[in-house]
Amino acid sequence: MRRKLPGDAPASVAASGPSEADLAQLSTAIAAGEDLGPFVRRAFACGRPEPLLASLRAAARDREAEIEELCRAHFHDFIRAVDDLRSLLADADLLKGSLSASHSALLSSAAPLLASLESFLAARSLAGNLSSALASSRRCVRLLALANRANEHLQAGNHSLYLALRAVDAIDRDLASGPEPLPLPTLRRMLLCLVPAVRAHAEREISREFSDWMVSIRAASRHLGQVAIGRSAAARQRQEELRSKHRPLEECITLDDDGVGDLDDFAAAAATADVADGEAAASFDLTPLYRAMHIHQTLELGERFKKYYLENRKLQLTSDFDVIAATPFLESHQVFFSQIAGFFIVEDRVFRTGGGLTSRADVDALWDAAVGKMVSVMEDNFSRMQTANHLLLITDYAALLSATMRRYGYPVGMLLDVLARHRDKYHDLLLADCRRQVVEALAADKFDQMLMRKEYEYSMNVVAFGIQSSDITPAFPYVAPFSCTVPDICRIVRSFIEDSVSFMAHGGGGDTYAAVKKYLGRILSEVVDASIQKLVDSGGGLSVSQAMQVAANMSVMERACEFFTRHAAQLCGVPLRAVEHGRRDFPLRKSRDAAEALLLRLLHSKVDEFMRQSDGVSWMADDAPAGGNEYANEVIIYLETLTSTAQQILPLPVLRRVLVAVLAHISERIVGLFLSDSVKRFNANAVTGIDTDLKMLEAFGESMSSLFVDSDQESAANEMKAALVEVRQLVNLLLSNSPENFLNPVIREKSYNKLDYKKVAAISEKFRDSSESYFSTFGTRGARQNPKKKSLDTLIKRLREAS
Repeated sequence: MRRKLPGDAPASVAASGPSEADLAQLSTAIAAGEDLGPFVRRAFACGRPEPLLASLRAAARDREAEIEELCRAHFHDFIRAVDDLRSLLADADLLKGSLSASHSALLSSAAPLLASLESFLAARSLAGNLSSALASSRRCVRLLALANRANEHLQAGNHSLYLALRAVDAIDRDLASGPEPLPLPTLRRMLLCLVPAVRAHAEREISREFSDWMVSIRAASRHLGQVAIGRSAAARQRQEELRSKHRPLEECITLDDDGVGDLDDFAAAAATADVADGEAAASFDLTPLYRAMHIHQTLELGERFKKYYLENRKLQLTSDFDVIAATPFLESHQVFFSQIAGFFIVEDRVFRTGGGLTSRADVDALWDAAVGKMVSVMEDNFSRMQTANHLLLITDYAALLSATMRRYGYPVGMLLDVLARHRDKYHDLLLADCRRQVVEALAADKFDQMLMRKEYEYSMNVVAFGIQSSDITPAFPYVAPFSCTVPDICRIVRSFIEDSVSFMAHGGGGDTYAAVKKYLGRILSEVVDASIQKLVDSGGGLSVSQAMQVAANMSVMERACEFFTRHAAQLCGVPLRAVEHGRRDFPLRKSRDAAEALLLRLLHSKVDEFMRQSDGVSWMADDAPAGGNEYANEVIIYLETLTSTAQQILPLPVLRRVLVAVLAHISERIVGLFLSDSVKRFNANAVTGIDTDLKMLEAFGESMSSLFVDSDQESAANEMKAALVEVRQLVNLLLSNSPENFLNPVIREKSYNKLDYKKVAAISEKFRDSSESYFSTFGTRGARQNPKKKSLDTLIKRLREAS
């Protein structure tokens, strides 16, 4: 809402002109200093501005009156101020005169001082010029001294190049950062040419020295690698010696003994190896490399030098790979591995002490390239190798390389994986080599008892393999119960175990003892057992004594197999008590059984030769032979002779089995005589003669049972009798007065349980009483029939009916 102004009035009022109230408001507005515009507009709007102008003139006269009153009130003060100003002008004139006088006096007194000041300024200018000249001279002298010093350092050799560069840098800084240019242009031009020339000379000289060092370090790397690998081999040898020294102690360690004290020597050996490696690393000089790097950093060429160094080392590594190109890998593998080992020993030292010359990524890249090359080279050559010794030689050196590089922090897992992948091939080659040696040993053996004349021969061939039957040293000359094949095979297997342990311990990976035990089982079963079994199966013209020696060898080999297991455990560091708990069956049982079977076949053949002399037996004799038949006597003599020889070499269990088998064969052969087509008829006298032969054989068996006192004499005697039980039951049946008792199940089970119906029937039909002949029926017709004959006829009839 708009505020009502004093000038606003209704139209009727405006038409009649301003009223007294309006004039009062105008006076109030003029007194208050308000805007008079509305009043003016209203007056002119009404067309009567005269009253307004009159009011304004009245207001102006009032204001002038007020002004006059104010001036009269302040007139005296103004007059006094004017008087003060006039007196101030007078004082200013006095001061001006005083200043003029003082100035004149000052000018008169300062004239000498001005002259002195001019002289002083001239002298100071001269002194400044002289100082500038001296400073320039000293600067020139300093620059010339630096140039001379740089020249001296350059003449002193490359070891002073850094000092020469420092002098040159000082010259360059002086020329570049000086407050003003050098006053001698000739000297300045000379120095500006000298600085880059000296730097270029320093770069050329240090590059030449670095190139010479690169050549020398390559030759030194090979020697360094050979020394480092040799020290690794020595450290491994010391550890193996310490381990062998502590093996007896390990066997004595109880369950509550932790054996920590025994590990001190191993720790000392490892520490000695580490110290030796440190000495080997310090045996080469990296000073030229450090100097070259420092010089290039001084020349602000550090990054370029790093690239140059890395590229040259890559080229050197590539050329090191070509060592094996000209010569066979078997001859050059040591040089190849030594060169690579030395290369990375140098790189490790450069990485640790080079101040950032190489990075871990650069060294790892070089190592990965070297490992890839070594892996491919070994894979290629291992795949073409056909000799186990060559493979072992390279594997052993590669394992030493791995052990050496592992101590410098390089990963060698890929190298060890290559060795582990060729573990089976190495053992296959080794098995093939051992198979050839075993076959040659068997072919060269005459299978005679081995004669040892000296104690060292006994120790070398018997004690060394734990195959002695007693701890007491025998008297010499000593005839062993085995042939020369046994120690030869033991040496072959022992060498196989040692080679296998060497391969597995140094590069095969995994559980060494478990792998060696697996391959030991293979050589015993696939090589030794198979070779002996092949020899036995082929026969090879072996005699009875030779076959007996082969069987005796197998019993000795059983003790040798226990030695092989213990020897493998000792080489692998496995306590013997753990091996005792895990024993397995005899791995040569097939060849052992085959050897015994061959011996039995030869003995059976020999017995058959004697049994062929049974043609001299009188099957229808009028009287029974008093001393038995001739073949039986010869068989017993042969068996006694055989037993006297066999008991010296064959183990008692084997001898027992052989005798029982031979007697069982004799029993079968005698029964076969009765069944033979050549025997048409026989009488009681012939049976009585066979009974005498059988008693002689039973007496022989009884006498032989005394040899088996340690095992069980009674049991041995029973086995001997049981071997002859079939022929004994047959003879008893034929000599019985009541043969028909065979038909009684109770009596048959008790007395004739080994007899066969068909055999008894066939033999009974051939049996005739001594009183019976071809023409005896005419003289005995009407006589009383023999009860035994009647019983026998009944037996034959019943057996025919049963069949």
